[in-house]
Amino acid sequence: MSLVKSNTPDFVDLETLAARVGPGDRISIGGHHFARLPIALVRAIAGNKPEGLRYLSWAGGLPLEMLLEAGCVASIDICFSSLDIFGLAPRFRAAAESGEIPVADWPALALIQSLRAREQNLPFLPMQVPEGSSMMERCPALTPFTDPSSGREVALVEASELDVFCLHAPRADTQGNVEIYGAQALDKIQAGAARQVLVTVEEIVPAGALNEGGRNLILQRNRVSAIARVPGGAYPCSCLPYYATDFARIREIIEDTDTPLADALAPPECIPPLLRHAASVPAARIRPEAFRPASAPADAPATIDEIMAVAIARTLDNESHASAGAVSPLANVAYRLAKATHAPAMMITTLSGGHVDIEAGPLSLSLTETVDSGTAVSHVGGEDSYWFYYQGGYITHEIVGTAQIDARGRANTISLTKPSGGMLRLPGQGGMSDVANMHQHFIVYVPRHSRSALVETVEVVSAGRGLISAEDRRAAGYRPGEIMLFTNLCVFRYDENAGRLVVTELMPGVSRETIVAETGFEVVFAPDVREVALPTAVELTTLREVVDPIGLRRLEFAPARDRGDLLDDILARDRAGTARVVGLER
Repeated sequence: MSLVKSNTPDFVDLETLAARVGPGDRISIGGHHFARLPIALVRAIAGNKPEGLRYLSWAGGLPLEMLLEAGCVASIDICFSSLDIFGLAPRFRAAAESGEIPVADWPALALIQSLRAREQNLPFLPMQVPEGSSMMERCPALTPFTDPSSGREVALVEASELDVFCLHAPRADTQGNVEIYGAQALDKIQAGAARQVLVTVEEIVPAGALNEGGRNLILQRNRVSAIARVPGGAYPCSCLPYYATDFARIREIIEDTDTPLADALAPPECIPPLLRHAASVPAARIRPEAFRPASAPADAPATIDEIMAVAIARTLDNESHASAGAVSPLANVAYRLAKATHAPAMMITTLSGGHVDIEAGPLSLSLTETVDSGTAVSHVGGEDSYWFYYQGGYITHEIVGTAQIDARGRANTISLTKPSGGMLRLPGQGGMSDVANMHQHFIVYVPRHSRSALVETVEVVSAGRGLISAEDRRAAGYRPGEIMLFTNLCVFRYDENAGRLVVTELMPGVSRETIVAETGFEVVFAPDVREVALPTAVELTTLREVVDPIGLRRLEFAPARDRGDLLDDILARDRAGTARVVGLER
């Protein structure tokens, strides 16, 4: 690999930076979810229309959507692609469903080890086999291998060489060192695996001025190829501590299907002052009373979303360490509810591992990243989450939703067959195939129980626990734990003797007959089936008024026809509450 890096990175303008991406390059994108995505740089690259780009990154999202719109992409290698709370990524879906662009699904650990191997100039690195899933067959970089000494089955993942890595960061200094604040995504190893690293920043400061707070990541100048100062270069996504994510603007862009993304994502004339204040407000000022609850009055009966959130929260205790993955509002609410009520000593890690051991403040679209980054004990990267926590079995829970699950507890978040016979492409499995075995408990939820969601056999096994017995789990270095499924009708637990999920609890007022009628596999009931206990007054008040006052959890339960109005309500409550917090309420 011929590196385009030196001790003196070039300082250039945005157009010159974008021109460094050439036809056929393997490109990777930094940032995570809606945090620090290099929107301006990717837009400029898409405007140049380099042909045949090979996209390799943990996530797709807005950057991949822009490149697909420009017709630049020849292949896609990802773990996950969605538009977060706004749903599926339409251009990615169209490309995958048509088959015009090949898509390879990667377990997150495979991508991490692949980049690490390139960074270390190795042809491959080993990793744990994602047992119980079909990802070994779906990821072309994985090769089975038997260790001759121990006889253990592992996977070898080949090194991935990146031609270019695109990153947006808060600051660089005049020597070319780059500073990253908050969750680090996979930025460190992406930079290490790339031939050239192209960076846009909000600000360039004198040498010696970086990392004044002592917790920020510094990408040293000899890992950087070129830098352009582009204020607002991540907008409408966030770049703490300069501005928070503009969820309202992102929704407008996604809803406006008549305007090309390249036009809709044009650089802003100015970033709204509210978002600038939200990016740096002290966590102590973010009080739940600033948000007027979206729920019913405190004495109103519990709704099913509230009952499920409380039931999931009750699986957590003071010894739990829960990791919040991508696009799981219900799980995030449950974690914070447990910590705010009966499990104050539990640990929560958010932004897919980036913010470790946060304080559980109220959920807010505009403020949660600020709160979590400000209260976290440490900021790390996605690879650190695996190396420090996941692979060692330190995480007890990462509760996620799924589109489809079968009687054996195997989940599918990759693709479904439409009633018409075509393929419906789903976001992907992210790291589910890895962590289904690594975390102590494998817990999944389905907000709308139906025969199409609970099926006899899933079409694609994106995640499933292959290490089930206590003996097998201990031998692999993991703690024994449960496999559970929560739905709006009941709770299933995996029965090891039966080799399948069995119903152990009924949601209040739900009959056995309803569960049988709405389930696509044969339903087995445990001998001692009971009804899920309703939330207590304390749990309900804490959930409604402290943990989730804007009602974010409701999004997972709303039918498609109601999502637009619900999103409007959540965004309005979030914006009004944020304005009260930062003192800009009209």
